Amino acid sequence: MSHLKIIARLSTGLALFAVAGCAPAAVQEAPAIVAPVPDAAPAGANLAQFFENYDAAQLSLSPQGKAYRGIRDADYGKWNDVSDEAAVASHKLQQATAEAMRGSFDPKAMSADDALSFELFNAQAARAERLFPYRDHGYVFDQMNGAQSQLPAFLINIHRVANVSEAEAYIERIRGLGPVLDALSAQSAERATKGVQPPKWVYAYLISDIGNLQKPDNAVVEDIAAKVGKLDIDPAEKARLIASAKTAWRESAGPAYGRLLTEMKRQQAIAPTQDGLWRLPDGKAYYEALLANYTTTSMTAAQIHDLGLAEVARIHGEMKKIMAKVGFKGTLQQFFVHLRASPQYYYTTREAYLAEVDAKVKAMEARLPAFFNTLPKAHLQVKAVEAFREKSAGKAFYQSPSPDGSRPGTYYVNLYDLRDMSKTELEALAYHEGVPGHHLQRAVQTELTGLPPFRRFGGFTAYTEGWGLYTEELGKDMGFYTDPYSDFGRLGMELWRACRLVVDTGIHDKRWTREQAIQYLKTNTPNPDGDIEKAIERYIVYPGQATAYLIGKLKIMELRGRAQAALGDKFDFRTFHDVILESGPVPLDVLERRVNVWIAAQKG
Repeated sequence: MSHLKIIARLSTGLALFAVAGCAPAAVQEAPAIVAPVPDAAPAGANLAQFFENYDAAQLSLSPQGKAYRGIRDADYGKWNDVSDEAAVASHKLQQATAEAMRGSFDPKAMSADDALSFELFNAQAARAERLFPYRDHGYVFDQMNGAQSQLPAFLINIHRVANVSEAEAYIERIRGLGPVLDALSAQSAERATKGVQPPKWVYAYLISDIGNLQKPDNAVVEDIAAKVGKLDIDPAEKARLIASAKTAWRESAGPAYGRLLTEMKRQQAIAPTQDGLWRLPDGKAYYEALLANYTTTSMTAAQIHDLGLAEVARIHGEMKKIMAKVGFKGTLQQFFVHLRASPQYYYTTREAYLAEVDAKVKAMEARLPAFFNTLPKAHLQVKAVEAFREKSAGKAFYQSPSPDGSRPGTYYVNLYDLRDMSKTELEALAYHEGVPGHHLQRAVQTELTGLPPFRRFGGFTAYTEGWGLYTEELGKDMGFYTDPYSDFGRLGMELWRACRLVVDTGIHDKRWTREQAIQYLKTNTPNPDGDIEKAIERYIVYPGQATAYLIGKLKIMELRGRAQAALGDKFDFRTFHDVILESGPVPLDVLERRVNVWIAAQKG
């Protein structure tokens, strides 16, 4: 899973960090926003500058967005404004910019690259416009992307400290946590009055996360102390900064977490037991908009559900071949139980798991030039999810590098319970989150300096996650998965994504319960019980997103197959991958068009 959307989902889920900063004492009102209009010029002449102007306007509203980019300026100690007014202002900025673009530029007079940028910006604005009426339908606090853990994670993983000024900015953000959490808590309470709150079982996770951060020496205080400790400054100055950080936590963040805990316990008492979006106001329309947003297709929930059932059956057939190859006697479901319950399929230490990931990544990196012309410059690091959030966090996810090279790409692996992390899946998971999956694609995207910022730093889920899943199978083409159990794990990962089509639509469209969905995965996958339960809980609070993986992967495989059939011996993986990667993320219909044009040119 990629990490493009974490803080954005706190308010709207529509754009990455596109809201204004918040002062330490109170949430600011969003300023009036006027879309940047390019200088008068021949059509197409200033399109690049037009998009740069828009990016600058967006970033001026987003201190956290700047930090993700590696920008450390006067806003470095601020948080985004989380108010609805700020969300409205950001949305108006995007829509007004799209309108100005359409009125100022003629795509017919542009280069192919500029015309694609024009088309993609229009597409993103249209997606945002469709989702915007549902901006208050998201859960402000949940176990996956809630502010209770994501704001501390931002401080720990994104806020860098290279000098005293940046340490002071960190302390300012600690003090600013109080007002932000209070504002989000009030939003959450207001949504709950309208029936928009997560199911009752979510609150135990939230209360656990909050409890971890109420300790005086919590993960954030430990992090700022460690970062200050590495500075080459006078020990007395270090002591002053650390003491100031502890005071800021004690006076602002800590009490706010206490108030948030009270509110979460209040909501827990009145929380619904139903799990799907169908129970929300306009829930059906909201879910349809989410599916269109994530898949970039017009597929209905019913069509996605049926595709999932068909793919589950296909993958089960492939798994039975491997089961026969390893000599297992019994049914496929009995083989699932064997893999789920047998200790030999799990590591006993975190160190052993991480060492094996490191070995797989290094072997893959050595093989990449045979299949890719374009490789990332940014380094990949593998990191265990921090202890304060590992109980509630997802199984694995990726964070893009900063464009200035100050932060590497990071594959986070959740080792809270090693019995949820099968050896059989380790290889495919490393390829998906690392190379040639998210790290290669997202780092290359970030490094495409000729593209407008919205293309370098934005995304389409079906493309990005489709690529990640595609590379799991690509690893087999590259000569990996030599152990049949690891190859079975690869199929297990694909099966997992096929089952997502069934259970996501089952929960949110067909009104399945959490328990029904869990049982479906227990019957149809080899995954451990804890992995299954956490996954279903993810799909409940993150509706629609999980359907994009297999839909995107199937499209890329379809296009590759079309190219191989058309080009025969002239087909080359490296140039095909250039066509996919060098545009940055695009909707699936645009990707298909680009590949068709490339095939025709190669044949010509």
